Amino acid sequence: MEVKHANSECLELEIKWFAQVCEARFDLYFKQDSDTQNVALDIEEICPAPDIGGFDAPYANIVREYHMDFSERIILMLAFIPHLRPQVLDMFMLQNSVLARPYSEIGGYRGKNHMGFLPSCETAAFILAGTDLSRRFRVLELFQDNHFFAHAGILKLDHQSAGEPFFSAALSLSNEYLQRLSDGEIHKPDFNTHFPAKLMKTQLAWENLVLNPEVMDEVQNIVTWLQRPPQWMKDWGLDKSVKPGYRSLFYGPPGTGKTLTASLIGKAVGRDVYRIDLSMLVSKYIGETEKNLAGVFDQAQSKNWILFFDEADALFGKRTQTSSSNDRHANQEISYLLQRVEDFPGVVILATNLKANIDTAFARRFQSEVYFAMPDPVQRQRLWRGMFMQSERIGPDVDFQSISETYELSGGALLNVARYAAIRAVRNQREYLSQEDLIAGIGRELMKDGKTL
Repeated sequence: MEVKHANSECLELEIKWFAQVCEARFDLYFKQDSDTQNVALDIEEICPAPDIGGFDAPYANIVREYHMDFSERIILMLAFIPHLRPQVLDMFMLQNSVLARPYSEIGGYRGKNHMGFLPSCETAAFILAGTDLSRRFRVLELFQDNHFFAHAGILKLDHQSAGEPFFSAALSLSNEYLQRLSDGEIHKPDFNTHFPAKLMKTQLAWENLVLNPEVMDEVQNIVTWLQRPPQWMKDWGLDKSVKPGYRSLFYGPPGTGKTLTASLIGKAVGRDVYRIDLSMLVSKYIGETEKNLAGVFDQAQSKNWILFFDEADALFGKRTQTSSSNDRHANQEISYLLQRVEDFPGVVILATNLKANIDTAFARRFQSEVYFAMPDPVQRQRLWRGMFMQSERIGPDVDFQSISETYELSGGALLNVARYAAIRAVRNQREYLSQEDLIAGIGRELMKDGKTL
């Protein structure tokens, strides 16, 4: 059976069951004349969950993967149903005729454009518990951080206003699981205002990276940490005293390989590396920066991603003396960042050109600080030769040793020189590079720093 067809059949069965559960709860709660008037009955006894074990479909596979019970399947469908068949929830828009307003115990809210009912945690508690307090407390457990709904990033809870009851939080399905439940595909998150991060990829390999042995040793420590399963911390008796995450600071002049190293670490261990766009993360409005950062960390919490903050001093800078409300706000942002970075169970890499600008509170919490120095003449020669692997493209007058010893350039600057030199050769209708092409490119790079040949 085709996957999409099987998933549709499975979901039709689940939707029918979910609608029956909702109708039964309304009958029980409002004591209509029906066969379900006994409010002492467990809703699960009235409408047992259908057997979907025979379906090889995305929805059924995820239910099996997490061994979901009756309550968990109801909550999953409650979050999914607005995307599938929103009219099923129309019954929840019932108005209290005495008070001329919706029933507070049903919860829910209206969207800006969506015409139907959107659920909250209160809606889930109403369906599963009714007026039974003990069952209501059991429902509360399903929304805790240690439950797979939160740990795996299946559900999103949006608490609109501080101080309001926990169950008032809007309940929705994460974009990732909306896709997985629909077509079974695991989609990478797209760069947008709600996820200001870009997936980093590289076609290069370790042999294309020229670093000092000391730097490579620190990098291998990060790789080793990532390659080991979490269990090894318990085996060494460190799980109670050492937090599961790993934080590293990459610092040094621009173009020395910090970004490429982060990409290669991810490539070596099969992890996605996301580069955080600080321009979209930082906001002048109070609380917005923390909210934006929370969105990134919340999505990354259970994904085994590596988070890479480039030019991190813009976000993780030193705290200042509080002489104004702006200073207090900035210091609160840094304190919040410190907390989230320290609590993140994955790897966080901060990169900066100026280590002195990083707040010392962060520096104390780094597991490693890796200095990316400017390449020496021998390393520069290796970089030059690594860029031009095709010997027929190198003219007879090219002397890599000479230019490596004469001109101090970073690896990133060498790439710019190589590109310019190749363009110059093509414009002059040559199939090879000349020494003059390279010198001209070097001159352009030196001019950027106010230097001359």
